[in-house]
Amino acid sequence: MTRATLVLAEDHTTIAEQLRGLLGEAFDVLAVVSHGEALIKAVRRLRPNVVVTDISMPGMDGIQAARAILADWPDVPVVFITVHDDPVLARSALSVGKGYVLKAAAGEELIDAVRHVLKGGYFLSPALGRIDLLMGNQTVSGGTGS
Repeated sequence: MTRATLVLAEDHTTIAEQLRGLLGEAFDVLAVVSHGEALIKAVRRLRPNVVVTDISMPGMDGIQAARAILADWPDVPVVFITVHDDPVLARSALSVGKGYVLKAAAGEELIDAVRHVLKGGYFLSPALGRIDLLMGNQTVSGGTGS
C-alpha cells in the first residue's frame, strides 16, 4: 500500500522536527519548510497529497499560503496546526482548509486529522467544540464526532 505524501510548514525548528517525526510514522513527509512562500514552492515542485501548515509564520502566513496553493491545486487538502484556540480564527481557516488541529493536542489527533481530510472530510480539534456549529450549522464530520 502506498503511503500518502505531505509537505509540512512550521517556522519553529524544534516543533518542525517533532512534527516530522510524528507524521513520518504514517505518511511520507516530502519536505519541511519554515514559511508560506517556501510552502507554495514545495507544493508546486513535489505535488503532495496533503499540506500541513502552521498558521502563524513570518511573511506569508499559513492561511494566505493555503489560499495560493488551492488556487492552483484545489484538490490538495490543507490541515492547519496552531496554538490559536480562537473559534473565529478556526472558522476562517476552515473556510480555506479542511483541518484545524491545536498544537497542544497534536499527537495522534494530527494523524487522525490528516487521514480524515484525505478521505474528503473536515477535522476540528475537539477542544474547540462541534464543527457543524463552527461552520454555520453545515453538517460535516470530523474529530468532534459530529
